Amino acid sequence: MTDSTATNASDSTAAPARGGRSGGGRAARQAKRSAASVVAPYLTRSLPPVEVLDEAGLAQIEENAETILSEIGIAFQEFPEALELWRQAGAQVDGELVKFPRGLCREIVQQNAPASFIQEARNPARNVQIGGNSTVFAPNYGSPFVTDLDRGRRYATIADFQNAVKLVYSIPHLHHSGGTVCEPTDVPVNKRHLDMVYSHLKYSDKPLMGSVTAAERAADSVELCRIAFGGDLGDRTVLTSLINASSPLRWDATMLGAATVYAKANQATVISPFILAGAMSPVTVAGMAAQALAEALSGMAYCQLVRPGAPVIFGTFASSMSMATGAPTFGTPEAGLAIFVMAALARRVGVPFRSGGQFTASKHPDAQAAYESAHTLLPTVQAGVNFVLHAAGWLEGGLALSFEKLIMDGDQLGAMTVYGKGVDLTENGQAMSAFRSNEHGQHFLGNEHTLGNFETAFWRSDLNDNNSFEQWSDEGAKTHDQRANERWKQMLSDYTAPDLDDAIDARMLSFIETRKSAMRDEIG
Repeated sequence: MTDSTATNASDSTAAPARGGRSGGGRAARQAKRSAASVVAPYLTRSLPPVEVLDEAGLAQIEENAETILSEIGIAFQEFPEALELWRQAGAQVDGELVKFPRGLCREIVQQNAPASFIQEARNPARNVQIGGNSTVFAPNYGSPFVTDLDRGRRYATIADFQNAVKLVYSIPHLHHSGGTVCEPTDVPVNKRHLDMVYSHLKYSDKPLMGSVTAAERAADSVELCRIAFGGDLGDRTVLTSLINASSPLRWDATMLGAATVYAKANQATVISPFILAGAMSPVTVAGMAAQALAEALSGMAYCQLVRPGAPVIFGTFASSMSMATGAPTFGTPEAGLAIFVMAALARRVGVPFRSGGQFTASKHPDAQAAYESAHTLLPTVQAGVNFVLHAAGWLEGGLALSFEKLIMDGDQLGAMTVYGKGVDLTENGQAMSAFRSNEHGQHFLGNEHTLGNFETAFWRSDLNDNNSFEQWSDEGAKTHDQRANERWKQMLSDYTAPDLDDAIDARMLSFIETRKSAMRDEIG
């Protein structure tokens, strides 16, 4: 089970321009419009992270995690290479169970793992920083189904996958192309990773994620990127990939194999415990946090044993379950608190942090979907999460990618971009010139400062309807999801692929054909 299947196991939108002194007149307004049309490749936050625990509380959770590591241990299943590395590092290995001297995993991570790193994109203008005060939004991951208002819920195909990649490429506030945005079930399971990685490289030039379902598929992902990026990657990091723990307290051979391949190649891994509290961890936030910290430290430290300095991201997928039915639940206050706590713990370790997104158990992009998604997205931004997987498109507990919700969520990411930048305290932001030039008691509508800022003063949704009831009714009385349905179809109609050298494209296709011809089709 991965965090993609929780219930089963054109830059036309911009944040307001900031900084500088606003002047009146047409030229100034045109300059502001031009600046506003450029969307940054990732969000640089000015909003300080919210802390929900004090030093004593965080230290207690860290102490509990060390107790788990030293007394209870973590299993590294069916992967002798990992067990031998841990023996050499001084851990106690009993069969597949590894127990760690207190502080060992933390020391290995803090001495070797980078606090932040650059993931390069095929288009250098889209490189992203992961860590520090940056936030990178990436789309839905791993859903076997897709859904839209026209065709309903269905198994995803490679055509659906390609359309999702094109839409993500076209949504300005999704900074990352992602990985298994949906699972193309019409391609054999042992070959589909080739088509997915190729689609990211062909139809987008944003950063991407590689395959983790087998070590050889991770190696194929690295090789395709070597071709796409023009040769030997050297020390460049061009892939970030999701490595889920088999919570509670286990790493399986599949995830360890993929992590080993990526670490050896200096490619980034999101070391991410997968926890539904009450099933894969204790029911309490503090208990879950201690377990997630222990699992993440063991996984990140293992990557450093494979290759010191390999980029890692401390990940969590933390949600809850209904104690009445056993069904996963999303958007709960406990899950929001867990994001705050785990983000603080990651900062104390000194590595980038992954969590959050826009989660919902709803089967339709409706009010439930909006409320539950907002209850995850706001803590995500307020906690200072660095890498946000599932930031757009998630529906039905992760079982389905919704094309409408992909657009709706992408719109909200624009709002979070403004929110995360905090309050503008530049000279223009303080607006004292407006007070000095405005006649006492008169409105500010005609003020030079207002005229210079009105087009970028407030975030404006691309989808929300703020018109009168009469105008809304005359224009078809369309609901939010209906407007999103029209938008994604128009975006696909308007889509233009990024540049890709024909020779590189041919080499990728040749590599894919060679690899596929060497394998028999596997169904599952």
